[in-house]
Amino acid sequence: MLNSWRLRLLSLLETLGTVRAVAETLHLSASTVSQQLAILETETRCRLLQRSGRRVQLTEAGLLLARRGREILDRMAETESELRALNDEPIGTVRLGVFQSAIYTLAVPTASRLATTHPDLRLELIELEPHESGPALRAGDADIVVTTTDYPGLSRGTDLEIVPLGTDQIVLVLPPAHPLTRRTTVSLAACAEETWACDRPGSYLAELTARLCRESGFEPRVACRFSNYLLLLQHVESGRSITLLPALAVTPEHAVVTRELSTPVHRNITIVVRHGATQRAAVHAVVAALRDHPEIPALSAPHQRPGREQHPTAP
Repeated sequence: MLNSWRLRLLSLLETLGTVRAVAETLHLSASTVSQQLAILETETRCRLLQRSGRRVQLTEAGLLLARRGREILDRMAETESELRALNDEPIGTVRLGVFQSAIYTLAVPTASRLATTHPDLRLELIELEPHESGPALRAGDADIVVTTTDYPGLSRGTDLEIVPLGTDQIVLVLPPAHPLTRRTTVSLAACAEETWACDRPGSYLAELTARLCRESGFEPRVACRFSNYLLLLQHVESGRSITLLPALAVTPEHAVVTRELSTPVHRNITIVVRHGATQRAAVHAVVAALRDHPEIPALSAPHQRPGREQHPTAP
């Protein structure tokens, strides 16, 4: 008989690539993981792993079982939920991975509404940036992710279902008294001599900022790099920098001014789940709640900051 715990170990090995990475993810010793995988080989009467130097690789049988294993684990979770809720009421835990700027504007309100409409459903929120979303979903560390398919690190495949959610505009964020606030839209070329606050290297936003600035003919002079958008906004509020942020990240309590870029930049926001996962009542309920969120119609529109922004004049 197949053991669900050992199937999860094998699926993680295919995703993460090494026994050590699997062990670190699950807070186990590498020898424990190796021992459990050896038992799985005995249970299946198949050679699942082959050594290549100090590393192990999955055999053809190992790859087949790892991929089928994810389907089996999803079906088990679905069946458990169905047995516990024969009236189709969503029940159990759903892990929702969300990028930082959508946590408080989208995920937290969705969790609050679901707590009222489906009290037996528990939504666990996980901060996942776009480059982390695909691996987390495939490894089973998240059941649903809200991400952007514009990031090249999110590899697509037949094992994932992508549900379009909306678009979010990238805006220039300025201190309230900055001269550029007098413009309705701003060309990045006008920011060549500015000091910038940026996300950490390798992140979606850091890569986007660097690319857009270079396309405008300059290398941004970076004063700070924070992965926390609150810190970026506070740095801009202090008058020491400007930054590019998704409009979703700029909430009204920040004393900043946002301006559209003269060449508009948007990112496509999507919900991604493993294939077939929406058949599980709890996952379906969360996806439906995300799509029905009142913030979604505003994703394509420029954010306004009543009482914060100055009245713009022509550029």
